[in-house]
Amino acid sequence: MTVFIASLFLPKTVHFTLPGTPPRGSHSEKKQPSPADDRFPLERQPSLFQPQVNLTTPPHTPTEERKRDDPFTNEDGLRIQLPPLQLPADGLRAPIDRNSPTWGGRADQPKSRANSPPPPSILENIRNIQAKAKELGRQGITQPRTLVRSDSHDRVFAHANWKVSSADQGNGGLRNAAEAASREGKLGDYTWVGTLGMPTDALLGTQQLQDIEDKLATEHDMLTVFCSDKDFDGHYSHFCKQILWPVFHYQIPDNPKSKAYEDHSWKYYVNLNQAFADKIVKNWKRGDVVWVHDYHLLLVPGMVRKKLPDAKIGFFLHVAFPSSEVFRCLAVRKELLEGMLGANLIGFQIHEYTRHFLQTCSRLLSAEATPDGLQLEDRFVDVLNLPIGIDPVSLSHHRKEEEVKRWLDIMRERYAGKKLIVARDKLDHVRGVRQKLLSYELFLNKNPEWRDKVVLIQVALSTSEKSELDATVSDIVTRVNSSWANLAYQPVVYLKQDIDYAQYLALLSIADALMITSQREGMNLTSHEYLFCQDGEIDDKKHGSLILSEFTGTSSLFGGNELSVNPWDYRACAEAIKTALEMGDEEKERRWSKLYEAVNHHTGSHWFTEFMSRLDRVYEEQHRRDQTSVPRLSMSALGQQYKRTDRRLFILDFEGTLVSWGPVNQIIPVSPQRTLDVLNDLLLDDRNTIYVMSGRRPEELDRLFHRVPNLGLIAENGCFLKDCGSSTWTEMADSEQIRSWKESVKNILTYYLERTPGAEIEDRRCSLIFHYKSAEDYEAAMRQATDCASHINDACEEQHVHAIPLDGCVLVEPIDWTKTTAAARIFSDLQDGMAPDERHKSPVDFLMVIGDGREDEKVFKWANSLGEEGMVKEVVTVSLGSRNTEATATLTQGVSGVLMALQKLAQSA
Repeated sequence: MTVFIASLFLPKTVHFTLPGTPPRGSHSEKKQPSPADDRFPLERQPSLFQPQVNLTTPPHTPTEERKRDDPFTNEDGLRIQLPPLQLPADGLRAPIDRNSPTWGGRADQPKSRANSPPPPSILENIRNIQAKAKELGRQGITQPRTLVRSDSHDRVFAHANWKVSSADQGNGGLRNAAEAASREGKLGDYTWVGTLGMPTDALLGTQQLQDIEDKLATEHDMLTVFCSDKDFDGHYSHFCKQILWPVFHYQIPDNPKSKAYEDHSWKYYVNLNQAFADKIVKNWKRGDVVWVHDYHLLLVPGMVRKKLPDAKIGFFLHVAFPSSEVFRCLAVRKELLEGMLGANLIGFQIHEYTRHFLQTCSRLLSAEATPDGLQLEDRFVDVLNLPIGIDPVSLSHHRKEEEVKRWLDIMRERYAGKKLIVARDKLDHVRGVRQKLLSYELFLNKNPEWRDKVVLIQVALSTSEKSELDATVSDIVTRVNSSWANLAYQPVVYLKQDIDYAQYLALLSIADALMITSQREGMNLTSHEYLFCQDGEIDDKKHGSLILSEFTGTSSLFGGNELSVNPWDYRACAEAIKTALEMGDEEKERRWSKLYEAVNHHTGSHWFTEFMSRLDRVYEEQHRRDQTSVPRLSMSALGQQYKRTDRRLFILDFEGTLVSWGPVNQIIPVSPQRTLDVLNDLLLDDRNTIYVMSGRRPEELDRLFHRVPNLGLIAENGCFLKDCGSSTWTEMADSEQIRSWKESVKNILTYYLERTPGAEIEDRRCSLIFHYKSAEDYEAAMRQATDCASHINDACEEQHVHAIPLDGCVLVEPIDWTKTTAAARIFSDLQDGMAPDERHKSPVDFLMVIGDGREDEKVFKWANSLGEEGMVKEVVTVSLGSRNTEATATLTQGVSGVLMALQKLAQSA
C-alpha cells in the first residue's frame, strides 16, 4: 500500500548551473564583488546584530539553495528552513517571499512564460491604447515594437547541468510530520505528488524534463505534476493568493481587480487541480491511499472520486475555514465544496473550522450536517478536527548545533540587561504586524519605566508586492525609534528580511516573550517551537510568556494558559505585554508547563498517524454502509431466524415503508387495507410485538390504526409513545422545553414565510414544519428554506433543536427525543416487564427494524449495536432507500416488498 501525499509544492526542486556561472556556493563565486551594493560585503551574513545601512529598509536578501530540510512557519502552516546568505552570480535581487515564493524569479531556473492577468480597467486601457495608436498613426509616428523575451534564455536550460535540491517553498509542517511518522515506523511507503515550484514551459519537449521526472520518481519517491506556466501562474499567484487566501482569512476582496482575477484565473485553478488528479489516477493501485492538502487543491478529491469511485481519499485544510456568510461570497462556492466532498474524510485544525464547514455545506448544498460529518444523497462524508504540530525530535537535534550556541552567546552579549519580545511574521494584513507595533508603542507610552529595558525584535517577511502596509509599518517603527532610541538603545529592531535557522532557534530560546497578533490564522507553529525552546536546555532563561491572538487556531489548544489578546484592542495588547514582562517565575513556570504539555501531545507525528488511522476506520465504515455493499434481504434466512425465536419485536416506519410515501401534512384518511391486514396477521401470534413509527400527530395515528388492536405507536418522530394494548399516549418530550424553543423558532419561520409566497407553517405538538411545496416560485422557495434551516441551526443550537431540510419542507424538531430514544424506551420497558428464564436470556430474541428515511438510520444503528453486544440474538435491519445505510439488508421492491415479506413471516408461524 502506498500513501500519495498531494501538496502543491514537492519537497524537492531543481537548480540549474548555467554556462559561465560558477557552481552554487563555490569559492570563486564568493570572491566576485556585487555591483548592486558595495556597502554589503559578500563575506557578511545579514543578521539582527551586524550594522546595516537602514534598519527599517535593509538590503534585499537573495534566494539560495537550502542546506537542511528544517522549516520555518509561514502563512500556509509551512516550515521552511533558511540557510546563511550566499549571493548568486547576478548580484542582489528582490527578496523572495518565503510564504508566497516569487515563482519564476530565480536566476538558476527558467523564467515564466505566463502573461499577467487582465488589469481591473482592462476595457478602458484597451480603448486608450487603441485611441493613442490611431492618433500616432495619423501623425506618421511609428510605435516602437514591444520587447519580447528571447528564447535563448530558455534554450540554455535544455542542456544545462542540474541537480535536485531541497525546495524553499511548500508545506514544511506536513513534510516534518511525514518524516517523523516514517522515522517512528508508523508510515510505510509514501509518495509525494506536486509541482517543482518553478516554470517548466522552457523545458517542454526536452530530455531534461523527462530526466528530472525520472530522477525524482526513482530516487526521491516524488511524482511531478507538470502544467503550463500560464496555468500555474493563474492558479497560484492569482486565484489562490488574490481570491481564496483573503476569503479564507475573512478579508473579502472588494476591489475591481478581484473580479478580474476571479474571472481570469478560475479556469487555471481547475486546470492545475485536474493535472494533479490525472497524475494520481494514473499511478493509483487498489489499496492505495490518497491524501490531498490545503486550499490550493480543493477540487482534487472530487476529480479523483469521479475516476476512482472506490479510492480511499482524505483531505486536510491547513488554513482557517471561514463562516458561511464569508464563504458564500465566492462565485464558485459550490464547485469548491463539492470538490472537497469527494474525500472520505475531511480534516480541519480546530472545531470552529469544522463547524463552519458543516454549516456552509448545510446552507449552500442543503446537505444534512451531523456531528460526525455530512450525509449526502449517496454517501456519508466524515469530518474531524485535528491540529497539526511540530517535530520535537528534529527540533531538539538542531538546537544542539554549534551555530545555535554561537548565536546565543552573541545575543546574550548584545541584549544584556534587556527583556526581549520577539516576533516573526509575513508582512500582510492577516498577520497583524501593524496592530502589534501600535500596541507596543502604546505600552512604551503608558509605561515609561520600561523604556531602555525592553526590545521588540520583529522579523518581517516581505511580500513580493509593495503595499501601503509596508510603508505604514516602517513609519511606525521610525516613529517609535525616534521617540525613545539613543546611542545605546533601540526599542524596535525591525528586520524586513528573513534570518537563518540558527538565529531563529537562538532567538526563540533567549526570548522573554513571543507576540503573535494574527487577525486570522490556522495553526501557528512558531508558538509551538517557541514553547519547546523555552525548556531551558540550552539557555538558563526559560519559561517565557506567550502573547497569542485569540483568532489563531492555536489558541484553542492552550486552555487559557497563554496571554490571549484581541489584536484590535491595543490597550489590552499593551497590558498583555506588561503582564508578560512582570509575571512572576512561579506563574510563568505553571503556564509554560501546561503549554509545553499541549505542544508535546499535538506533535506532527501524532497528527499524521491519527488522521491516517481515522481515514482507515471511516473508509471501512462507509464501504460497509454503501448501498451496493449491503446484501439484499434473504427471505429464507429471515424465515429461519423468525422460526427459531419466540420473543419478537418489530419496529416499522410508516410513510414510505408500510404505505406509499406522502408529505406529513397530507392527510391520509384510511391506511391501505392490505397494510392493516398484514399487521393484524402478525399480531395473531402473541409472541410478536409491533410498533409503527411516524412523524404524524398522535390523533392521526389513532385514526389510521384504530382497527389494529395491540399495535404500539410512535408519533412525531419519538415525542409521543403509545404502548401495545394501551389507549393513552405518553409524552416523551418535556412540554416546557418545547414551548420555550417554539417561540423563538416561530419568529424565524415567520420571517421566511413572509418572503416565500405560497408557503405555510404547520405547528405540531412537538415540532414545526415549514412547507414550501406549493410555493409560487419553487426554486426561490428552496433557497429560502435552505437559509431558514441554517438560520435555525445556528441560532437555536443551545436549545437542542435542529432543522432538517426534506423534500418540499423543513422539519424543526427537538434533538433529545427521536425515533431512537423511543425505540430504546420500548426495549427498556420490555426488559422491565419480561424476566429472563432458562430459554430466554433477553426480553427480545428477535428484533426487526424496517425504514426508508435518513431519520431511520439511527434506529438501524441502535438495533445493530444490540446485536453486536449480544443483548438480542437475532437482529435484522432493512432499508428501502437507495442511499448508503446502516442497515444490514436492503429491499428494492418498496412498500409491496415489505408487505410481502411480513406476510410470509405471518404465514410461517
